[in-house]
Amino acid sequence: MDILLLERLVPEALAWLEARHSVECLPELATDTGAMRKAVYKAQAVVLPRKVVVTSEFLDFAPLLRAVARMHVGTDNTDLEACRERKVRVIQATTANVRSNAEYLLASLLLLFRRGIGSSLIGDRHADIRLGRELNGSVIGIFGLAPTAHTLAIMLHALGAKLVGYDPAIHHTAPIWSRLKIQPVGLPELMATADAVSVQVMYASRYEGFINDKLLAHCKPGQMWVGISRSQLFDAQALARALTDGRIEACLLDGAESGFASRGSPLHELTNLFLTPRLGSHTREARLRASWYVAHRIHETLATLRGAAVDNAPSVPMELDATTTGDPGRRESPQFIIR
Repeated sequence: MDILLLERLVPEALAWLEARHSVECLPELATDTGAMRKAVYKAQAVVLPRKVVVTSEFLDFAPLLRAVARMHVGTDNTDLEACRERKVRVIQATTANVRSNAEYLLASLLLLFRRGIGSSLIGDRHADIRLGRELNGSVIGIFGLAPTAHTLAIMLHALGAKLVGYDPAIHHTAPIWSRLKIQPVGLPELMATADAVSVQVMYASRYEGFINDKLLAHCKPGQMWVGISRSQLFDAQALARALTDGRIEACLLDGAESGFASRGSPLHELTNLFLTPRLGSHTREARLRASWYVAHRIHETLATLRGAAVDNAPSVPMELDATTTGDPGRRESPQFIIR
């Protein structure tokens, strides 16, 4: 076996790989540690779901392994140093879901601004008519300039929103702000002026609890929050207080970690906190982009090891392959990080 798939690729990409390599697709092994270790022992490349963690111990059971691939963003589940020491290439389709996440954030903002739509979607045909708000003319706070924010900014500009932004890792004089037409401000000013805040900060452990009482004290009353960042960014007690006293009218977050709002958490009983299970990155188009990218890079890695010629994977259609950058008139092929 050359390649072990514990996460499925789209059928076209899988067939393309199977024509060139020995492939086994066994996603059921992701929850069976013993069987997974036996299978990975023979594999040269493996495609793993988010929940499977790559550690030194995992690599001990994979002496032939030369590539670990994932179809999602994030390396907190992969020991990069251990992979580097053993010359195992880590492949991630890091921008495959940029547009899908941006559309998720836009949809979330629209749903929170027009909450009556949500009542109808859950089957309440006789719900009271709720007075909504419009994105046009609203001030939206862009908290974090992860790639998703670049695409979201273009969408929001097209709807007539004014954008203010902050990123703890990007100086306010950086050219990216003007290119995206986002006014850089300090966090207190962003909190005080924004009608809604979109959170897509590139998470690092030093940002744990970054959104706390001190920050939320500056909230404009009735603010809406949406986000795709790690839930560890939030101080749960502080968020609960802001959701309770009216500083934040409603909050919709994607992919919160286990326990964030479970029983015993101050967030558990709040009816104005909405959580979705990582829906932002789950679109057909994002999966197609990620599958083809992972398939091509695995083939490239194995073919290079054998000294064989690398034949390119079929191109993904332009409307799926292109990622919109900060320049509204410019489209580029995705830039993927390969470690």
